[in-house]
Order: sequence, then C-alpha cells, then structure tokens
Amino acid sequence: MNKRLLEKNEKGYKVKKIKMIQDPKKLKIILGDLTWKILLMLSEKELYPLQIARKLGIHEQLVYYHIKKLSRAGVIIVKKEKKKKGGTAKYFKTVAPAFGIELPQKYELIQDLAFSNMSNKIQSFFKEFVNEQGVFYGKVVVGSPTAHGPFKTSARDGHYAAHLTFFLGQFMKMPKDFAIKLDVDVKVEKEEKNNLILVGGPGTNLLTQEVNKHIPIRFNMQSSSLGFLLGGLLSDKTSNNYTSDTIGLIAKIINPWDKTKRIIVIAGNKAVGTKACVLALTKYHSKTLLNLDNEETFTAVIQGFDLDGDGKVDSIEVKE
Repeated sequence: MNKRLLEKNEKGYKVKKIKMIQDPKKLKIILGDLTWKILLMLSEKELYPLQIARKLGIHEQLVYYHIKKLSRAGVIIVKKEKKKKGGTAKYFKTVAPAFGIELPQKYELIQDLAFSNMSNKIQSFFKEFVNEQGVFYGKVVVGSPTAHGPFKTSARDGHYAAHLTFFLGQFMKMPKDFAIKLDVDVKVEKEEKNNLILVGGPGTNLLTQEVNKHIPIRFNMQSSSLGFLLGGLLSDKTSNNYTSDTIGLIAKIINPWDKTKRIIVIAGNKAVGTKACVLALTKYHSKTLLNLDNEETFTAVIQGFDLDGDGKVDSIEVKE
C-alpha cells in the first residue's frame, strides 16, 4: 500500500511518498551518523560511491560498506549504471523522499482536504452543503432561459452558476445525482426540502421569489397594472433601497420548508448584479464573509465594479 506524508502550509496541502520501516534493525542502520549523511545526499541526487566519498572526504571503501547496509535495509536502490574508465558506476537513490515508523493506532476520518484548507469563513458558509465524504449535498437552482413566471422573463444569469460550481468543485466531490435544476423543473415535495443554492433574482428564478419574503434584505416586488415590477433591494436593517443594475444579494437562511436545511441566495437586480455576487463568493470571499458570525442567517449587499474599463464587472464592494 502506498503511503503519503501530508504537509499543510498557507498555499494548501503538499504530499510526498513515505517508506514505512517496520524492522527496528533497519531503522538502526538508517540512524547511524555517516549512514544518515549518505542517505540525505542520495535523497537529493543520484550518486555513485566515489562521488559520495569525495563530497564527504572519506575513503571509497567506507562508502561502499554503508551503501551495502542501506541497500539491505531496502531504503536505496540502483537508479542507473554508466560505463566509467573500463568499469561500471552504479548510481544510487533513495526509494522515497521520506521514511518513518507507524504504530498500530487507527486512522481518523477527515473531511475532504481541499475543503479543510479553505478559510474558516468559507467552511462555515458552505458547511451544510458538503457531507462527511466530501460530496456536495444539495441542489443548485437556476432560472429557466425561456420566458416564464409572473415577470415573463428569460434568465440571463444562470450560466454564472457554472463559475460558482467550478469554485465549489475545488473542495467538494461531485454528487451521484445531477445537482443543477431549472426553477421550472423543481418539484416542491422533493427539491424544496433540501439544501439549495439559488442563482438569479426573483425576476428570473421562481425559487428566489418564494424565499424572498424570508430574507432580511429582500427584493422589492411591486404589483402594478403592468404586472409585477422590481424596485431594487430593500434592507430592513438600514432602510436603504439599492436600485443599481450592478447590485446583488448574497444570503444564507434556514430553509422555510425544512428547518434542518439551508438556502443560499446569489441574486442581482440584473444579471450583472448576479455576476458580482458570484465573484464576491469565488474571488473575494474573505472580504464578503468578513462579518459572517451567525451560521444560520447571513446577508450581504454586493456592488460590482469594472475597474479595468473593459465593460465587464471584475471587482466588488460590500455595501452592507
């Protein structure tokens, strides 16, 4: 069985092969002062005994003696052979970049490593959406691209879910069942009682319409002679009304149809606002989730900006 040594740093996880030593006599061979120096040299580069002797300033026969011991212990092997001055030089190399001993205690089950390496805020925000096996646990619901709902609109922001799922794919495994649903295909008895990620505002996503009244910062849906109109985002906390197209909402609430589940809403006044929210979670999540304290309810108003002047949103600010 292959073993790997795991190391975590600020950039992520790194692994390398580790050779387990179960015979204490072999371990004693490795831990000799001179033997250890030779082993360190061979872990860095393939060398033949004369090279080692010259580097250490010792007799070649002494190097051969320790090479034979390391070979018998199974920690070095001949990697290649070359003809040199009528003879054959054998180049030795360690069989692994690490060696260790293993005691018989049981292994502990850990969550998916990539998810464990994400920031604590991201882990808290998405914790209900990944099971113990590291598999995505929920559904992503996007608006239908055909005219539908009371606004008779066609969703133009559903494709932003693809960028979001690329991000989630870094630290969640793919579920067995298809995880993406159109709002018009959602079956109330089945999908609504689930962990849901709703992409798109109430004008294009029927599920966002349904949960809108449960969010402390909600979309202002007004009825008129022309049907429903959207009047931007209204905040219960600040009483602000955000009407810009580049404004969007990121919210996490308890699922009103199943209190054990959660719903995340990623929605804009317009499609560009939804894009800003997706960027806020995938690229600027440290800033976006800075005030994530309550793991059951969270809201953030996001505004997108085009900093490089190419006509596309590439940065965000958290308005509240």
